[in-house]
Amino acid sequence: MKLTESARLLLKNRYLLPSETPHQLFSRVARAVNPEKAREFRSLMEDLLFLPNSPTLMNAGLPKGQLSACFVLPVHDSIESIFTTLCHMALIHKSGGGTGFSFSRLRPRGDTVQDTMGVASGPISFMRVFDHATEAVKQGGRRRGANMGVLSSHHPDIFEFISCKRHGGFNNFNISVAFDDEFFSAMEGGRLYLLVNPRNGEVWGEVEAEHIWTSLREAAWATGDPGALFMDEINRRNMVPALGEIEATNPCGEQPLYPYESCNLGSINLAGCIRHDELDEALLEETVRSAVEFLDSVIDVNHFPVQEIGERTLLTRKIGLGVMGFAEALILLGIPYESADALQFAERTMSRMQQTARAKSHELGEEKGSFPAIESSNFEIEMRNATVTTIAPTGSLHIIANTSSGIEPLFSVAYRRRIGDIQVRFVNRLLIRKLAPIRHRKKMIEEIERTGTVRNLPIAEDLKELFRTALEISPEFHVRMQAAFQKHVDNAVSKTVNLPENATAEEIGRLFLLARELHCKGITVYRYNSRKDQVLSRGCEVCRVDS
Repeated sequence: MKLTESARLLLKNRYLLPSETPHQLFSRVARAVNPEKAREFRSLMEDLLFLPNSPTLMNAGLPKGQLSACFVLPVHDSIESIFTTLCHMALIHKSGGGTGFSFSRLRPRGDTVQDTMGVASGPISFMRVFDHATEAVKQGGRRRGANMGVLSSHHPDIFEFISCKRHGGFNNFNISVAFDDEFFSAMEGGRLYLLVNPRNGEVWGEVEAEHIWTSLREAAWATGDPGALFMDEINRRNMVPALGEIEATNPCGEQPLYPYESCNLGSINLAGCIRHDELDEALLEETVRSAVEFLDSVIDVNHFPVQEIGERTLLTRKIGLGVMGFAEALILLGIPYESADALQFAERTMSRMQQTARAKSHELGEEKGSFPAIESSNFEIEMRNATVTTIAPTGSLHIIANTSSGIEPLFSVAYRRRIGDIQVRFVNRLLIRKLAPIRHRKKMIEEIERTGTVRNLPIAEDLKELFRTALEISPEFHVRMQAAFQKHVDNAVSKTVNLPENATAEEIGRLFLLARELHCKGITVYRYNSRKDQVLSRGCEVCRVDS
């Protein structure tokens, strides 16, 4: 097991028990997940070919035993429901999970509350309560919780929702507007769009759809929020449609779920599957098969924090296997991220992973039984899991595996990262390797550390193309890469479309429309320096990243 200094620091800071070694951590997790497969699963993790989501690493084999990362909780239009959900949220955050909510069922601000003869304060006021509660509850004493707030584009309070993060607060929420096909039809046709009170279906107003869209793109320009969820696309591709419509996702948007569902995620290190300058397809398929069995086993040993979550999760047995190290895999193959070859590699690789994962889930279904809701699904064969693939952001996992995050391009080729109280310097390992034979490389590395880019170095153009960073890749290509993966992913794709500081709100609107046109399930953008608390910055002199 080859762990970097930063990986060891992160493991010690967040994952290891007192006096526990990394080897003992992976052994503990493997034994807890499936004793019969413990050796296979431990090797999978120690070889850094696959890592499960953080709650599994943190909690497997411990009394609390909550191993899932993603949850969606219901928010119904009553004080009892709202505060029951608030309690469940706190329990999930304490155990290391993240939560998503649709607030679309809450009556709008100013509506009548008949029991008290008062007026409703609206969904945004209750979001603020959830935000403050999240601030007070640290996840297992190690990190603060994360939420996704969703509101339907039909809701009368949609403009207040869209602009809520422009006025400060809601630091523990990502937010997304849930759009339906009717909205885009109204916008394209120049028709008025209905705002409807969810309490009784009463029409509260009619607005130009373009007015909502303009507000959305201007807020996203200013703060990075809201994102957009294309709910009809999500539900068209729902594998168990007879269970009803999905209304919300987990905090980063990659996992659409029913109320009370949870999902455990894991990621395969694609860069680790590149051997002798090509993708080792046999290794990839073997890793996928083991990872699917690992994630399915997690469901059976999981200690669910709420009874309803256990019942709903076991009904569909959803898992989400994805990738990390995609950008570094491309570099190892000599393929620029912004290229047709990269899109083809993405589609081909994810298609192979999807087929292999489903084949393994079919085998497990024949061996152990299909998920109980299979009669409500689109499957015609035995399947252990209703979904098998998801692309997650791998915020901490990619540091442990010493590779790039999720399917993102390199954000910067040099930066500093704060892990606990220690600051660690990073210069991309593959770039150092490429520069090794070049004269004056020491001065080049100093320039790279200062700027975070190779754009102005006196090196070959093909090398510059290989190490283009996120802000040097066209925003449209970010969307096309997300769409390439989404074609072969059951759930959804976490991807940030990075924009330069001088991008306009109109450009953001066009990117959102492109994402819908390409059948993405949602989209999130971030314009550089649009937030004071920006997590990543280019170059070692200014970069700050909290672990």
